[in-house]
Amino acid sequence: FLAEALGYTPVYLRYNTGLHISANGERLNAMLAALVRDWPTPLTEVSVLAHSMGGLVARSACAQAGADSLWRPLLRHLVFLGTPHHGAPLERAGHVVDVLLGQSVYARPFARLARLRSAGITDLRFGHVQASDWEGRDRFHRSTDRRAPLPLPADVACHAVAGTLAAQRSPLAERLVGDGLVPLRSALGQHDAPERTLAFARRDQAVLHRLGHLDLLSDPRVARQLLAWLQPAGAVSG
Repeated sequence: FLAEALGYTPVYLRYNTGLHISANGERLNAMLAALVRDWPTPLTEVSVLAHSMGGLVARSACAQAGADSLWRPLLRHLVFLGTPHHGAPLERAGHVVDVLLGQSVYARPFARLARLRSAGITDLRFGHVQASDWEGRDRFHRSTDRRAPLPLPADVACHAVAGTLAAQRSPLAERLVGDGLVPLRSALGQHDAPERTLAFARRDQAVLHRLGHLDLLSDPRVARQLLAWLQPAGAVSG
């Protein structure tokens, strides 16, 4: 529906969550370069729509695209649906379980099972997008957030859709209630440290109430918002 309404040709990507997000970002960077190079006609525009961890992969690919990138100059829109820019509590809870289980000799076998979480999943603890965020560190070791701040690409229209199970916005809901997996503030790129906050313009943020994480993929309100954001300049939506 969106592709037809906007005149886009959709290309879908699946990635391996067993890899670090930065490794998937490297692969995506290479794939987009090959896509632009091998497309049967010259491309004039690329837009990326990413859900959940896919948004972190997309940010990583942007960061790894070099000055001679074939696709990066064509990137016009980068849309994030429920992306945990600053991590997700579910992975942090898993990390706490690791620590607690490791305290008891009887529970240590279960701790080894807990450590089967993939590299991509443990990257969600804080939202790692660059290799420097995790290299040289034990991903199961208790640690603080040591990410190097990575701002949004300045020359791209970046948009964030955040779902919340709450019925309305409130200071408490914004801190504690998200879409069931991703906190509202994380999905909007907000952080207590100003240097980590992602500067989404107010017009490029959409908060949808009574909406869960997976519902972001099919809710009509999301589709309407994407149509408004992705309309070509000067177009009038019906």
